[in-house]
Amino acid sequence: MKGHCRSRITPVGDGAPASAFAGATARAEGTADQQLLLTFVTRHPAERELLLGGALEAVWQRLTGAPPAGWGTAEPASIPWSREELTALARDRAPDPTWLVAVGRPDRPAIATLRVTRTTGGVEEDVTLALGRPAGAEPALDGPVAALPDLAEELVTRHGLVSLLAQLRRARADLTVPAWLEAAPEPVAFVVGAEDVRSIGLDNARRAPLATRPAPLGPASRPGLFYPLADAGWVGFQRLMTHLHALDRPARAQRGAGRR
Repeated sequence: MKGHCRSRITPVGDGAPASAFAGATARAEGTADQQLLLTFVTRHPAERELLLGGALEAVWQRLTGAPPAGWGTAEPASIPWSREELTALARDRAPDPTWLVAVGRPDRPAIATLRVTRTTGGVEEDVTLALGRPAGAEPALDGPVAALPDLAEELVTRHGLVSLLAQLRRARADLTVPAWLEAAPEPVAFVVGAEDVRSIGLDNARRAPLATRPAPLGPASRPGLFYPLADAGWVGFQRLMTHLHALDRPARAQRGAGRR
């Protein structure tokens, strides 16, 4: 065919698997930088006075010292942070879900996604937040990790936390993704909100298959639970999930029978 240039892929070096490109993209590059990754869900009653973004703002403020710098429905998120404006956008789009992105200041790298969904239980906010810290920076990420119990308690008592998973990994502090594999994150903690603890039973939820007992969060009459996972790893996290889901299934079945 006129104008068509025939080409062929030729292995580099001793063979295709050992090509220079494959080697560059497959190696795990070490770094002393860190990233803290938080994934959490909150649920609120669907009230006219509801103002969204409170949990995300509280977490951002506590871990970086300031609220998010900007937000938008796509990157670059150049709209100045405003809970009132993002609430108005989500209300206009309801009952369809709304997806948003929030960003931090250049000197405190952080980025998050926020998905707002109307459910039978109310209005849910599903947040994924990544916070970066260069090696040797002050304060180190050990500070934010140590602050997780207090932060989780604030989310439980003031923001309707359903669940939270905290992970830590060595990766670029500026949150960019290089062209090679990075270290996988490790679980640091898991939090169950007060509503789910009540549903599955406090005593049952406390008997998790972990070496460290969970810490209660919030009022004793209606606590959430904080499960440390730094020494348990992903195997411990999987055991915890199996334990909690086994307890939650009968509770959900009972709630469903009560509605019939």
